[in-house]
Amino acid sequence: MRLAASGPHCFFRQSALALLLALASPGLWAQDSERSDWLRNPAMGNYKAYAEFKMAHYAAAREVWETLAGIGNGDALFNLGILAEDGLGEPKNMPRAEALYVSAAQAGNFKARYRLGMLYSAGALLARDVEKARLYLTLAAEGGDKDALATLAALEQPSCSQTRFQQAEWLGASGRHAEAAELYRELADAGDRQAQTRMAWMHEAGRGVDRDLLEAARRFEIAAVAGEAEAQYALAVMLRTGRGREQDVAQGRWWLRRAAAQNHPAAMAALRAESSRDEAAP
Repeated sequence: MRLAASGPHCFFRQSALALLLALASPGLWAQDSERSDWLRNPAMGNYKAYAEFKMAHYAAAREVWETLAGIGNGDALFNLGILAEDGLGEPKNMPRAEALYVSAAQAGNFKARYRLGMLYSAGALLARDVEKARLYLTLAAEGGDKDALATLAALEQPSCSQTRFQQAEWLGASGRHAEAAELYRELADAGDRQAQTRMAWMHEAGRGVDRDLLEAARRFEIAAVAGEAEAQYALAVMLRTGRGREQDVAQGRWWLRRAAAQNHPAAMAALRAESSRDEAAP
């Protein structure tokens, strides 16, 4: 079934489910870390928090992210916004989510800039504000996000027709997650690797569908094999943590390199962190 356009805007790919964080090196098993470790090495803290998030241990993830947010870490601020927006382990609170996204955007977090652009463009979960949408989408576009450029064009031409993927994005931005999941699934099953990645994220977070880490991993792998950088990175995280896939650090590093070769920011940051560790090793 082809959905009619649910609104006047053409939307873009960056989902709030995009919770990809820079990994600590394999030798630093973050599950056993504590507050002093997180402050000394925020990458380790974010790694631990993301692993806890995968297991739906939201209180544990929040503890780490709140610690890192206290020192202005953009990834932590963004992910706290995700918890507040989706009501994961806490009541939904969009004013809090908005404030956290703004702080993350000011700290340079590209995902927060994109998310704010999406929310202000959609005008459902937050009041529509074209000027703010333009500001944050411009910042995202300046960071190299091609879809932000497309969305900026849509702001100037609100009557443009949506693709089915854009319809799904609009539904998600409007909080209509079950409807978005239905369309993503249809597109994914037809071979759309970007929609496949969206479905994987939705299963990981339980957004609009049942939370199912094994199904998330299955879909990430399909999209990763098809060449989707986000999915390659997410699969690398799963292989390194043993969440959704049996732990295989070597295979995880292979997928990490595949994502980095496509200029995926978090994958490149993870490889740089590993290189620094190797150079510092005696």
